[in-house]
Amino acid sequence: MEAESEPYVRLATMRQLHQAVADLNTARSLADTLQTVADGIVAGLGYELACVNLVRPDGDLVVAAFAGNSAAEALITGRVGSRTSWDRRLAMGECWDGLRFIPHTDGWVLLDDDVPQWHTEGPEPRFEDEWHPQDRLYAPMYASGGGQDLLGVISVDRPRNGRRPGAWGREALQMYTSQAAIAIGNARLRANMQRALVRLEREQQALRASEESFRQAFEYAPSGMAIAEMGGDQHGRLLRTNDALCRLLGRPASVLRRYSFADLVHPEDVGTLLRTSAEGGRAELRLGRRDGSYLWVSLRNSVVADTADGPRFLLTHVEDIEERKRHELHLAHRASHDALTGLPNSAELRARLSARLCERPHAAATTAVEALDAAYGDVEDAEGRVHGFRADGFEADAVAGGPYDHHVHAVAPDGESDDGAKGLAVLFCDLDGFKSINDRFGHHTGDAVLIEVARRLTTCVRDGDTVARLGGDEFVVLADGLGAADAADLAVRLRNAIIPPIRVDGRAVRVGASFGIGWAGCGMTVEEVLRSADQRMYVEKRSRSKVHRRAG
Repeated sequence: MEAESEPYVRLATMRQLHQAVADLNTARSLADTLQTVADGIVAGLGYELACVNLVRPDGDLVVAAFAGNSAAEALITGRVGSRTSWDRRLAMGECWDGLRFIPHTDGWVLLDDDVPQWHTEGPEPRFEDEWHPQDRLYAPMYASGGGQDLLGVISVDRPRNGRRPGAWGREALQMYTSQAAIAIGNARLRANMQRALVRLEREQQALRASEESFRQAFEYAPSGMAIAEMGGDQHGRLLRTNDALCRLLGRPASVLRRYSFADLVHPEDVGTLLRTSAEGGRAELRLGRRDGSYLWVSLRNSVVADTADGPRFLLTHVEDIEERKRHELHLAHRASHDALTGLPNSAELRARLSARLCERPHAAATTAVEALDAAYGDVEDAEGRVHGFRADGFEADAVAGGPYDHHVHAVAPDGESDDGAKGLAVLFCDLDGFKSINDRFGHHTGDAVLIEVARRLTTCVRDGDTVARLGGDEFVVLADGLGAADAADLAVRLRNAIIPPIRVDGRAVRVGASFGIGWAGCGMTVEEVLRSADQRMYVEKRSRSKVHRRAG
């Protein structure tokens, strides 16, 4: 009788299995699909309890759906079992083809692991295939594609017929598990696609908002902004400028698009611009305005891309630093110039003199012609020594390995005679009678005299010469390219310019001047040069009568 009813049982089971599988395809979300899987086992496969455990991204398994008992569902849904514990269970169970069965006689060792479970006590089975409440039957689900990528595990309990499933029951559970794995995989794919679409839309909205934010920040920035091309024939050409930069340079945007910064930069600052790197580069230089003037600006560069793989552009921030530069130049001028007369002070005088001197005394003997010859081969100096030069123009026997750096050596004329040699003359000037003016008429008059003397000295020298106030009533003049007679004539002209009366507050006062002429030469220190000129000034002062030196 049982053999005759078996086909009918299988047919009824197939109908129920077909309906359960059909229901899997009606679920609209991943959560609905998981619950439908659990409900289908209870409704179509003849089990009272079903639990779906889903693998999380970290590998552990979470109870994602439960069917058949609301109390058990509330207790274990959402609880997590470690992957290690699950691997242990699947490995120790009896292999029923694709299923794993752990009888109650072996399952006692699992009572203390961390896998969420729902079980009750019960009597020993009365016959061989009777189901015990602590029997465990698992159906692993694997991702489609034939691999062993575990997707989750379905656990079932309490068959309604009270017996362990036979061959047909096991096959039906495996078939359902296979379809459930496909349904869960598809639901996951749909969920991931939906999340990706939502994320893409959010990213596009953020990108649009970012582009609008950049446009507004660019257009309405209080300081200048420019976008230029990078690479190609048009490298550096301005593509876009904001209103602030147009106002700064006095040029409309349509005109600026014809230029690059290299076209606008001051000729002396071209090197600074070329040395400024594209990414994170900073530079302070002058840009030309429409009226022909130049403006000090600070440039800050950064590289931006239109898209991930699109062309790159150079974004330049241009800040007006004209006022700061003017202030810096004013401070630098105050530090290097005398506050009373406006002439270079002692520190600036020493700096300018030091720039003309080097530590090679033998180089001073090299004439201009010899220096030119030296660049092309060996040359014999005035003492008969031969200097070898390499093919690149560097002197082979240069001091401390230093190359021939085209330094113009200062050469002092030999002796008092005018032999035609030209050098850097240092004229040390000390005012005669200045102290008596200070004592008789006060420091206000003395300051006015110093200012007028400074003006007269400056008007008597050439452009490029230096007139400096050393301190008190002492002045120094640096005049390059003079012979001995030229220097003596200059001293006479300067003295004659100082002698005429100086009117201060309606009163005429006079000062005289004593000059000492020294010469700067390479191999000398700045102090040696000034001391030499100072000593000759005192010799000249003592040699002149008091009548010629009196003033007041």
